[in-house]
Amino acid sequence: MQELKVTDSMKTTHCLFVLIFLVITTGQVYSQKSELQKGKVTFFSEAPLENITAITEDVAGIIDISKNQFAFSVKVNTFRFDKSLMQEHFNEKYMESDKYPKATFTGSLKNFKSNQKGEQTVLAVGKLTMHGVTREVSIPGKIDMNNRKELHIISKFNVRLEDYRIERPKLVWQNLADEVEVSVDFIFSPTNI
Repeated sequence: MQELKVTDSMKTTHCLFVLIFLVITTGQVYSQKSELQKGKVTFFSEAPLENITAITEDVAGIIDISKNQFAFSVKVNTFRFDKSLMQEHFNEKYMESDKYPKATFTGSLKNFKSNQKGEQTVLAVGKLTMHGVTREVSIPGKIDMNNRKELHIISKFNVRLEDYRIERPKLVWQNLADEVEVSVDFIFSPTNI
């Protein structure tokens, strides 16, 4: 029986094959689009008479790591409040959710490195549309890529009501702040879209 001799050329070829395989499989995780699997949007209004908090988990979104593009959409009437009257006023008087059913953001991620593991501070730059008004915004946030199969995005930013033509009735002006704090918490998983 003949003995198989492993040459330096064979070792180099084997190492090169393993390296190419790792680059291709790692690249596929981040070149895919990822779909929002679990999301939560919260808003908080601090006002003289009372603080108001509302939350929804009815959120859709997608992120394309290869292009650093990001978008999400929220159904306005799905926000839940502690008091049903607040929810009614929010939908009918402030947000007019029958007329403007969704709030959306589309844009790109700045300062994001798809090949960097761990948490990164990023900036989402794009268009936020709410109450029929679209404005250019820059939203700070963090992306955690510790788990190669999921992307976790969190952000907290302020929205001025007058920027989106959301009027506060004079009778309840002390119940709602001029500016509300919005928090997002999204988990994206790869998809074949």
